[in-house]
Amino acid sequence: MLGSVSAMYEARFHGIAIQAVGLTFGTLLTLLVAYRAGVIRATEKLKLGVIAATGGIAIFYLGQFVLGFFGVRFAAINGSGAIGTGFSVLVVIIAALNLVLDFDFIENGARSGAPKYMEWYAAFGLMVTLVWLYLEILRLLSKINSRD
Repeated sequence: MLGSVSAMYEARFHGIAIQAVGLTFGTLLTLLVAYRAGVIRATEKLKLGVIAATGGIAIFYLGQFVLGFFGVRFAAINGSGAIGTGFSVLVVIIAALNLVLDFDFIENGARSGAPKYMEWYAAFGLMVTLVWLYLEILRLLSKINSRD
């Protein structure tokens, strides 16, 4: 599925998929280094804010999906104008901050001696976050490229 989505974007904007991959892994490495260095910490307030923002985005996307069946479209959010691009930047930031929550989950699990099967939960959570981040970066880049 991810390859198909990437191919569709690549057909319209040549080179966009490799840019999105590079930005996704660059974001992952930057946040991992910042987390390990203690520059960014997963405090309870940060966790609450990121979880609330992620939930809000999920509810908005679900509502947008359902309303799409009735012909309702959010042109400003989905468009390549300032509002649409700004919204995409915000979603990319929230997706990136979810990486910090994943790192914290992994670190706390390792520190507390979590059972071996929890490694799969941590790896799956990290993978889901990376796929979401990649798709949102791809969407942001497509909005920026369609403005040209």
